[in-house]
Amino acid sequence: MIIRKEHSDDQAPIYALVRAAFGRELEARLVELLRSSGDSVISLVAIENGEIVGHVMLSRAQAELRALALGPLAVHPACQRRGIGSALVCEALEEASRGFWEIVFLLGNPNYYRRFGFDAALASGFNSAYAGPHFMAYAIDKKLRITQGAVAFPRAFAELGA
Repeated sequence: MIIRKEHSDDQAPIYALVRAAFGRELEARLVELLRSSGDSVISLVAIENGEIVGHVMLSRAQAELRALALGPLAVHPACQRRGIGSALVCEALEEASRGFWEIVFLLGNPNYYRRFGFDAALASGFNSAYAGPHFMAYAIDKKLRITQGAVAFPRAFAELGA
C-alpha cells in the first residue's frame, strides 16, 4: 500500500470511494465542498494495485489555535479492517505535525479514534456545535497553550448537515 497526497486527477475516484464507504452521497459532497472552498489542508489517498482504496481529509478549523478538523475518513468496503484507515490517520497526523498545526478535532467513534490519541476530555474544553461524547481532539503540540475556547468546523459541514 502507498499513501500519498491527493492529485487533481484523483477527485472522481475519491468521490466514488467515499460514496461507497458511507453508502450515501453526503460525505462525498462534503469532500468536494471542502476542496472547492479552499478549506482542505491535507488530503491523502491510499493506493493498492493502482486503485484508490482509502482517503482522509483534514480541513482548516477556526479556533485560537492552529487547528484542523479530521474527516471524512473513508476506506472502500472491500478493503476495510486491514489497517488502511489507521495508516491514513497516522500519516495525516504526521503531515499535520510537519505543518506546525497544534490540534486536530473530529467527530467520530471514540472506540476507533482513541487508539491514535484522540481524547473527548481534551475536546470538552472547547465549545463547538459538535460537542458531545463523539467530539474529540488530538494535541499535536503536547504543550498546548490554549485548552479551551470556541472551535468551528468549516462551513461545508453545517451546509450539508454533516
